[in-house]
Amino acid sequence: MIPKDCRRLAEVDFPIAEVSKHSAREKSIRHGHPSTLHLWWARRPLGSSRAVLLALLLPDPNDPQCPDNFKKQARDILSEVRQPPKTDEDLQKALLWFIGSFADWDMSSHPVYLKVARNLVRAAHPEEVPLVVDPFSGGGSIPLEALRLGCDAHATDLNPVALMLLNVMLKLIPRHGPGLADELRIVGAEIKAAAELEMVDLYPPDPDGATPIAYLWARTVHCESPNCGAEIPLLRSLWLCKKARRKRALRPEILRSNGQAPQVEFVIFEPAKGKEVSAGTVTRARASCLCCGSVLPAAQVRSQLSASDGGADTLFDAEGHRVGGARLVAVVTLRPGEQGRHYRLATDRDYEAVHKAQGQVAALIEEWERGGRQGLCPVPDETLPLMSGTFNVPLYGVRTWGQMFSRRQARAMTELCDHVKQTESELGMLLGCVLGRCADYWSSGVVWAQSGEFVAHTFGRQALPIIFDFAEAVPWTNSSGNFAGAVEWCAKVVENLACIDRPGTVEIADARKSLLPDESASVFFTDPPYYFAVPYADLSDYFFVWLRRAFPDHESLGDPFDPTNNLTPKDSELCEMAHWDSERYANKDQDYFEDGMAVTFAEGRRILKDDGIGSVVFAHKTTEGWEALLSGMIRGGWTITGSWPIATERPGRLRSQNSAALETSVHLICRPRLESASVGDWADVLRELPTRVGAWIEKLQSEGIRGADLVFACIGPALEVFSRHRCVETAEGNEVGLPEYLEKVWEVVGRAALERVLGNGDAATGALEEDARLTALFLWTLQSTEPPQENGKKEEEENDEEAIAKLAASGFSLPFDVVRRIAQPMGIDLDTWTDRIIDQEKGVVRLLPVADRAKALFGEDGARAAATWIESDSGGDLQGILFPGVEADPKRKGRGRGKEAIIGGDAEIQSPDATTLDRVHAAMLLQASGQANALRTLLRTEQDRGPDFLRLANALSALFPMGCEEKRLLDAMLLAVPR
Repeated sequence: MIPKDCRRLAEVDFPIAEVSKHSAREKSIRHGHPSTLHLWWARRPLGSSRAVLLALLLPDPNDPQCPDNFKKQARDILSEVRQPPKTDEDLQKALLWFIGSFADWDMSSHPVYLKVARNLVRAAHPEEVPLVVDPFSGGGSIPLEALRLGCDAHATDLNPVALMLLNVMLKLIPRHGPGLADELRIVGAEIKAAAELEMVDLYPPDPDGATPIAYLWARTVHCESPNCGAEIPLLRSLWLCKKARRKRALRPEILRSNGQAPQVEFVIFEPAKGKEVSAGTVTRARASCLCCGSVLPAAQVRSQLSASDGGADTLFDAEGHRVGGARLVAVVTLRPGEQGRHYRLATDRDYEAVHKAQGQVAALIEEWERGGRQGLCPVPDETLPLMSGTFNVPLYGVRTWGQMFSRRQARAMTELCDHVKQTESELGMLLGCVLGRCADYWSSGVVWAQSGEFVAHTFGRQALPIIFDFAEAVPWTNSSGNFAGAVEWCAKVVENLACIDRPGTVEIADARKSLLPDESASVFFTDPPYYFAVPYADLSDYFFVWLRRAFPDHESLGDPFDPTNNLTPKDSELCEMAHWDSERYANKDQDYFEDGMAVTFAEGRRILKDDGIGSVVFAHKTTEGWEALLSGMIRGGWTITGSWPIATERPGRLRSQNSAALETSVHLICRPRLESASVGDWADVLRELPTRVGAWIEKLQSEGIRGADLVFACIGPALEVFSRHRCVETAEGNEVGLPEYLEKVWEVVGRAALERVLGNGDAATGALEEDARLTALFLWTLQSTEPPQENGKKEEEENDEEAIAKLAASGFSLPFDVVRRIAQPMGIDLDTWTDRIIDQEKGVVRLLPVADRAKALFGEDGARAAATWIESDSGGDLQGILFPGVEADPKRKGRGRGKEAIIGGDAEIQSPDATTLDRVHAAMLLQASGQANALRTLLRTEQDRGPDFLRLANALSALFPMGCEEKRLLDAMLLAVPR
């Protein structure tokens, strides 16, 4: 076995760039990927989980404690995929190469790579199979990869939907193998045939033989303008299809008749140009009337939709004629023998089918009520919570989970639940995954993707916003969002995971109360929740209400802590909830979350063997989140020994940072702290800190890690210096707290960053003023980690430059918390520079675009007027006249043809304390306004002044992203510098 003191590969080195590339690419992989089995939020990529886990399990060959037997076996094992390494250093490089290569999704089920990975784990742990524990298993990435590597996996979670996924992936598929996929296809075909026959009159084919595949609906409200009263179909866009060679859109036509409200009819046409298509009728919940042009406020839109339970259903009169409610604006069809999709307007036959569906649902509910309301209502009547910014649909009258579905969609779901319930098969929860996929595509929260002509799913993000114009998939066709497709997606996952032949252990458990005995686990590896970032329990109720109706007696579909709860367990969920529902969750505040995390990590420390190792994944965007996590780990008895930022999110580069999103997930590597740990000396810790952080920054930058990702990744090595001690004390015997230490960490990171950006040494960084340092730190933090891309990178970058240019026009932004943490330890007061180079609003700091500084730098007359004066007489004090501040000589007049006199009379120039950054911005504005002579004059003056101007200008040019106006101006201005 691995000696207790032997370092693991994860503590020494890691192929960050290679694993990041494969992890980011994994987001675009579809067929057969476990993420397509069933939706789960914030799921970790398999590649990063597999790579980190393997690095945790293998010893470092360069460590003196590394067993010789492992090194010998590892050389032989690796010879199956590359030349056998000779030296220990070569062996370490070979292991890291294999870890990076095996992170590739295409290699994850390759027989040779699987064999090599499992044999390496066996060689490192010859005495027993290592047990990997994940107390927050969720989507199952970590325990699944543990089984892939030949380990035992213990997966726990509180959420029944997560437990369903875990049972399918970790138990059902390994036990039954690839034959399970064929069985699913057979049963699925039987269900489809029976359900389609039962509901044939609800989705009738067209008289001309065309098959409807999607119905495009719009919720409606009525104009409240006097003398109008027209129905307003709520459409975000009038486009139906935006494909280059087949564009289709709706053109509104207004019909007016005496004594009646005007009516809107639509015509489907093929626009030659985009401007031929009118704007949509709803923006930010405000509705524009197509008949009179008046705007219905958002409050009135909410009020009208609330009166009809969200407005997803059509209203009919006693004869079955539509009189209001949801309006069918178009039907998407497939024609026999013709390629592509076709669009037509709604007919009476379409509404007749909808009316029938409503009648059938009403009959189901009436039958349930006549039976004394025994069991669950056929259509979920459980309450849907209002969570501002996450669940906004209740604002529009969607109060129960069943109201997320139109009546015909609910009828399809009830039919599917009945067939799943009656199926006698070992498929079990695998059919539940199919049911969940259908629920995701069959709701009124689904949109029609105009560019690809398909039905998108409900959860485009971790929220339930109102979708005013929704798409209804036809369940029994072979187009997007259909039942047969859901079956096939799940079958492909089964086939892909057939290489995993050992089942894991899945249990419902509170992470704070592990079911395992002391010192039983070899690896503690988890991705914990982040405060209130994802309300997993409330989100998963969307699926849970249907699962309970399909599997009413299943033991795992319930709340073991509260039998009266008809929804997922929430009281024990480790998540901050008080801000969403202070009455229901008054106790679930920030302290509740942080204390719970500390207990969880203490439990992890208890169940881990003395020679075990842990990893905690974190991607929170606030430093408070980091402090809570780290405090919990240290309080729980852990020492942080490594920190690897892996690009697990889609490569959004800087535009993601502008919305305060990290692109990497930092994997903290940790060990149980020794009982004999010493008391650390504060002075010694501070002496060691800059060396560790500086070396780590160099390492991470060489791997392509940038900006905020790099800042947070530096916490790992910094915390090793601190957390390996039982506590750290000053010379006076006072204990140093974690917040105080982290202040020093941010300061060291900031100074190291400035030295790299502005020049080496304190003298160099201190020569520039506060505003320059703040701007440089801001832009450095804003930089984005870019995982290596596959072919096609150039086109992506061009698109990004376009997006970046738009963002830069309004100013780049970062969370206030992040900016404060990097500025405060450097002695930079943000308030001093607010409204000068930054502004602050709602927890966000925005770096002002240079264009916004023209008035501050040049006064009311602007850059052109200042340039005129400079060119007219360059012999004066350039600084004194370029910036507001110094009273000008009233005798100084503009000279030269076409020059206006801007100094003199009652024109006043105020006193300047112009900084180097001010002068750089001034030069950029002169460049922008085409004042070449004034720019040359300023540049000559700055060259005479000293090197700071050009040093800062070059540094900012390197920091601003490609595609933004600031970089273009800087580069053009620098070309004008006299050589």
